[in-house]
Amino acid sequence: MQPYIVKAISEPETSVIIDEFLPTIKKEKVISEETSELVKYVLESVVANGSGRNAYIENYRVGGKTGTAQKVGSDGKYMVGNYVLSFIGFMPADDPEYVIYIAIDNAKGVTQYGGTVAAPIAGSILKTIINLYDIEEDNTGLPREYLWYEQKYVTVPDVVNMTKKEAIKSLSGFTIEYSGSGDKVISTSPSAGARVKEGSIIKIMLN
Repeated sequence: MQPYIVKAISEPETSVIIDEFLPTIKKEKVISEETSELVKYVLESVVANGSGRNAYIENYRVGGKTGTAQKVGSDGKYMVGNYVLSFIGFMPADDPEYVIYIAIDNAKGVTQYGGTVAAPIAGSILKTIINLYDIEEDNTGLPREYLWYEQKYVTVPDVVNMTKKEAIKSLSGFTIEYSGSGDKVISTSPSAGARVKEGSIIKIMLN
């Protein structure tokens, strides 16, 4: 799209629009599909395991990039401790529908990095979008490599049709609650494949 600044020119007293400017397509394809797919992959990795990890949302694919720009003063020199901290993100990472940009000018009392200040805000807004539009989960994205201080998420294994003893072994590390009678697992909640916090409660139905 050709960039433009003025949307319309109007008569000052009556506000009647004299001239209006509309977006103009200059080129149908700016980059190749292959390049686009590669960039989306790289930006998803930034959120999964890079500087944008504070915008990561479990069971959803988010791509993005952080920004930490030291500002320049009127004297032409870099200002001490004065930055514009930013994050631009999109979701779903493989087929973007929502784009968000957060920029914070000269944040106070925080570590001056886009990943620590702007990324969490973007993540919170994206979670709101998920709830607002009831977006379905998608756990096919890049796997998360957790740092020692982060809450870990794990995948619920498939234990349906296992015996109670086999299920207990497979669900090691989870808290198990039982319902029903018998020795065969007929269903679990959450179901197999779901991503849940490490140590979460798994309810199994026996028959």
